[in-house]
Amino acid sequence: MLRLAVVQSPAELETPADRIAWLRGIVPEMADAGADLLLLPELFACGYNIGDALTERAEPALGASFEAMRDLAQTSGIAVHYGFAEIDDGQYFNAALCVGPDGTVLTHQRKLAIPPGFERRYFTAGTGCQTFTYGGLRFATLICYDAEFPETVRHVARSGAHVVLVPTALGAQWGWVARTMIPCRAYENGIYLAYANSAGTQNGMAFLGESVIAAPDGQEAARAGAAPQVIYADLDSETVSSAQERLPYLSDIDSLQME
Repeated sequence: MLRLAVVQSPAELETPADRIAWLRGIVPEMADAGADLLLLPELFACGYNIGDALTERAEPALGASFEAMRDLAQTSGIAVHYGFAEIDDGQYFNAALCVGPDGTVLTHQRKLAIPPGFERRYFTAGTGCQTFTYGGLRFATLICYDAEFPETVRHVARSGAHVVLVPTALGAQWGWVARTMIPCRAYENGIYLAYANSAGTQNGMAFLGESVIAAPDGQEAARAGAAPQVIYADLDSETVSSAQERLPYLSDIDSLQME
């Protein structure tokens, strides 16, 4: 059993320092609630709708944000999964990293599919889907738009992931994605899917909020509203195994004759 905390943070937090300070202020609450791992939204460390400031705030994977998150993980005993703008060899990536309570990097993932809009002006697409084990469960990371492709979620589910962590920056006009598509992705693969969005408005962009932890049966284990909030759910591998045994989509897909 692992307790997951999904953090729906305020979009209007202005600077990276403001964001770290806000997170530092609520980590004790999550520790008291028994959280083992916390999931933050897409580009949490720098902010999402910040225009050219993305290039100014981009940093190496093991840069200042990593050092701050590592400190939080070590002092709280909670693994921290966060989004940030990465610069590597002159290229920019929409990335996520998870650091464990012992200070080790559990995963480092770059966004695979760059959606239409401002992101394509800045970011290069990443490659590959990693999985990692923590607290007896196997995790994968898909960033926002990545999880809207059934193929990506199915790929990591067939690679053994019990839980897919999705940091997102979903605008207020895309409610169907958070309310219907994301729980469906969990159901059609028999896995947990945790979706961490921002709340409020940043530089004219309104975020939906409505972060969710979807269970392997497609039901909502926890759902946030429109305001900043932390939601929790207890995850276990037996629930995943039972769901996949009851509806063996992952294995039965190989028996389909479609040509």
